[in-house]
Amino acid sequence: MAELVPQRTADGSLTLRNAALDEPYHSLHGAVQESTHVFIKAGLEFVGRPHVDVLEVGLGTGLNLLLTWIRCLEGKCTVNYTALEPFPVTEPLLAALDHCADLAWPGLHEPFIARMTVPQQEPCEALGGLRFQLLQQQVQEFQEEAVADVIYFDAFGPPTQPEMWTLDVFQRMFTALRHGGVLVTYCAKGEVRRTMQQAGFSVERLPGPPGKREMLRGRKN
Repeated sequence: MAELVPQRTADGSLTLRNAALDEPYHSLHGAVQESTHVFIKAGLEFVGRPHVDVLEVGLGTGLNLLLTWIRCLEGKCTVNYTALEPFPVTEPLLAALDHCADLAWPGLHEPFIARMTVPQQEPCEALGGLRFQLLQQQVQEFQEEAVADVIYFDAFGPPTQPEMWTLDVFQRMFTALRHGGVLVTYCAKGEVRRTMQQAGFSVERLPGPPGKREMLRGRKN
């Protein structure tokens, strides 16, 4: 993970930059703003259920997990959270980012780090309304059916990781969703939208987070 370096974004929160790929994990216009806009408001809160099963593709620095957990602690919902991440971020880098302090939840630091660095693939004990499981596998290997209400699709963009935005991957995601479920992503490329539609999604363009004109939300009707 030596090629990963912390970088401050415009809203004051930190992200990581993959120096080898010259690619940040979040928008440099604001990591927290982007995650909140795309995944929490357009995904978790849009579904609006008292209990939500979340599947995340690309756990990264865990910011989406943490923002979801905070919603649980605020009493807005309970969540069963499964994350696909074949290359988990190391504990020293997570400590350097210190997302919990940035979000004014310093008491979550230790349990957050424990979940982000869990050595086994068994679900962590539920805490604060959230049950978490980390699967260190590629999305191309995921074969579950009807297990998610919301999918946070947060891979690196198509120019960097074209293998993550294929018809096969989106067909797997469509299968993983329950009817009425949604997939949300920051990406709004026309090719991605058409691939999602080909996989079966009903896709809508939504206003994007700061610095981006649009994002996509796909629904399984």
